[in-house]
Amino acid sequence: MTTNSSRKVALVTGASSGIGAVYADRLAARGYDLILVARRADRLEALCAQVSKAHNIKAEAVVADLGKEQDLARIETIVATHEDVRVLVNNAGLARLAPAARMPANDVASQIALNITALTRLTQAVVPAFIGRNQGVIINIASVLAIHSMPISAVYSGTKAFVLQYSRGLQEELAGTGVKVQLVLPASTATEIWDLSGVPLAALNKEALMTTEHMVDAALAGFDQGETITWPSVADASLWDKYEAARSELFANTQVGTPAPRYKVL
Repeated sequence: MTTNSSRKVALVTGASSGIGAVYADRLAARGYDLILVARRADRLEALCAQVSKAHNIKAEAVVADLGKEQDLARIETIVATHEDVRVLVNNAGLARLAPAARMPANDVASQIALNITALTRLTQAVVPAFIGRNQGVIINIASVLAIHSMPISAVYSGTKAFVLQYSRGLQEELAGTGVKVQLVLPASTATEIWDLSGVPLAALNKEALMTTEHMVDAALAGFDQGETITWPSVADASLWDKYEAARSELFANTQVGTPAPRYKVL
């Protein structure tokens, strides 16, 4: 993550706690000034003061609820027009875990609004600027549930699957440019997202629970190593290669123009 500009800025969403707050600290340590976006003003201001003092950088708090149109449009304008923004971390997210038949409509809508709509619109807003400068980094935080669904995660898994496929398409579009897109797929991580998810943090297997610090440090190490897709908790990287090979083979076998023999009417 280098730049020729004398000033480089990273904008982090969902920055008031958890993964976003750790990204703020780690990017500040790398010399980035920060624009930190979240709903909780008190926490944002405290984090800005903390990282500014610790790393001698400038940090600006922007209070916004990305599930609201007016606030989302305001942050879109910032990423589209702020010439020093070099990194966008799309971290803001929401989990509501319950069977679809019992999930209130507003819980469905809020997950789609934050996990899909906000991430997509901010990315779409920043991409033209990054292409124009032939420089920029987009980090999209998805989840291992992008490739797996449980009886209580149909909506959440669906939103994260979108992030996976959207990010991969962008990576293909931006290949050969100076714009990089990293997709990060954490497993269970000790953040406040669980507080309102319907599955309390205490109910999770502690041995399978990663700290936010370990998650972000692993994701940034993956970026430094040139990874476009990072699985912070997966030790055997060849598992992803096998998954990709199987996916590619399956897709190739769809391109035949005729029904599969098992579907032919006798």
